[in-house]
Amino acid sequence: MGKVRLVDIAEKVGVSTVTVHNALSGQKGVSEKLREEILAAAEDLGYENHKKQKLKEEQTEDFQKIGVLIAEKYLGNHTTYYWKIYQELALAATEKQCYTTIETLKITEEQGAYKLPQMVLQNKVEGLIIIGEIDKEYIRRLKAATSIPIVFLDFYDSELAQDAVIVDSFYGMYLMTKVLFDRGFEEIGFIGSIYATSSIMDRYCGYMKAMTEHRKNIHPEWIIEDRDENGIVEFQLPRRLPKAFVCNCDLVAGMLVSKLNARGLKVPDDVSVVGFDNFLYPGYVDMKITTYEVNTKAMVRVAIKKLMKQFKNPGSGRGLEIVSGHVVLKNSVRRQ
Repeated sequence: MGKVRLVDIAEKVGVSTVTVHNALSGQKGVSEKLREEILAAAEDLGYENHKKQKLKEEQTEDFQKIGVLIAEKYLGNHTTYYWKIYQELALAATEKQCYTTIETLKITEEQGAYKLPQMVLQNKVEGLIIIGEIDKEYIRRLKAATSIPIVFLDFYDSELAQDAVIVDSFYGMYLMTKVLFDRGFEEIGFIGSIYATSSIMDRYCGYMKAMTEHRKNIHPEWIIEDRDENGIVEFQLPRRLPKAFVCNCDLVAGMLVSKLNARGLKVPDDVSVVGFDNFLYPGYVDMKITTYEVNTKAMVRVAIKKLMKQFKNPGSGRGLEIVSGHVVLKNSVRRQ
């Protein structure tokens, strides 16, 4: 048999490749019984890096150690999108002979106590990838307290978080708004808290560019906030509605469809809807929403590449990199 891969072990045990990776690298989140089963399967298949006993941290000395930080506000009921990104990051890191460990940044630590990650304080990681936007003062204190390279994933800031990888939110949402114009729509609203994150701001600016190009007014009542300061997603619709909506993510687009149905309105017959991400949240019915697919696999590969460049040469790999996605046409838009 050829070289044994993580996916081969995963298929044999009936689990995900991420679970196999966590079990073989000694990370938490895997029961002892399942870990032993995975270790036994790895031995049966002849996996080269397999050890019978739990792998200790010192056994990963040949691996670059990457810390991954995700804010607690992104790990609620509707935030599995960022968990998906972490899973892809962990797999991509393994392929590059890197070891990842994840830590959650609690709301109180981010916005009040400014408590630094334990993996940084204890010098357990050589570099850090932060997924999602976090408090600027926290970033300032973190960068002042450590010299390890930090890459920001799905977030950038011109002052503090320049070394970043993001999706092309501006042009992507411009294209999504253009999809609606190309189908004859002129009354178009936007749902998203513009000042909540840099990505939502960029998506609003892409929407605004398309509206301005077509010389259409942006009605204030059709620019709808969709979340509170803690990231809880909820919004209310105005009494009078436009003929179409641009939503900053597919979660919001799906919630919008449900709210429209509750009013007795059908999508796309009465109102057309476009989203962003092309990610189906667990527990939600696939509503076939026309959207902009984010290339998360490419984003995590670029983030790891940037970090590894800095491992070899601290002056390299810096700057903002934008990863393009593409429009996915489904069933939530009709032609006027």
